[in-house]
Amino acid sequence: MLAVNNLDVVYEDVILVLKNVTLEVPAGAIVALLGANGAGKTTLLRAVTGLLDVHRGAVTRGSVTLDGQPLHHLDAPRTVAAGIGQVMEGRRIFTDLTVDENLRIGGHAADRATVAAGLDRAYSLFPVLADRRQQPAGYLSGGEQQMLAIGRALMSQPAYLLLDEPSLGLAPRLVQHIKELIVEINRQGTAILLVEQNASMALSIASHGYVLETGKVVMDGAAAELLANDDIREFYLGLSEERDLSFRDVKHYRRRKRWLS
Repeated sequence: MLAVNNLDVVYEDVILVLKNVTLEVPAGAIVALLGANGAGKTTLLRAVTGLLDVHRGAVTRGSVTLDGQPLHHLDAPRTVAAGIGQVMEGRRIFTDLTVDENLRIGGHAADRATVAAGLDRAYSLFPVLADRRQQPAGYLSGGEQQMLAIGRALMSQPAYLLLDEPSLGLAPRLVQHIKELIVEINRQGTAILLVEQNASMALSIASHGYVLETGKVVMDGAAAELLANDDIREFYLGLSEERDLSFRDVKHYRRRKRWLS
């Protein structure tokens, strides 16, 4: 179990970004984390993967644990060694390096056998990368770069994979392909925390979901129940009248609309 317990995160000693956040990712599960821009989703991932210090952030209350062992005081390399991998928003690949070199960087701290197994897995999951292994990564399409970023994160054979907006900027056909790849990675035994604004995609493959707004969890439940929830559907699936409202304001808007009618 990857567990976040009553977590507060502060940036630059003054800006409270996460407030009493609690969530769980069971072994072998896909869990969706939804939220608008600025809700704190990326900050939560940084708290899990040891990247808060880079951005002048710190956990001031609560904990992050993996199988009961604390993670929130570990740096990024030790977090990876503990079994956590992350694909950042925007892919963050090394465009001047080849596909193969990008993947090997993901396994730089692993032994030779783990790197070989990671390469085999990446090229099996993403055959297009195998065909282009000696090409500079900057020449890949957006979807191929996303595959490379995921493959690089898998090189350390993590038990838990954190994906930050993997569908961002991709055409619908590629979003469907990324979705299928996430399901396959999970089928192979990797638990996934999926951060997405594409609620329909995320909840369709997750077992459980959380909704984060202004640094707080405002709703959670079984993914199928969230997908059927009117408030979730109206806010995250983009009904035009309500797309500029906060999630918590949607229910009040709907009640007022019914009263006026």
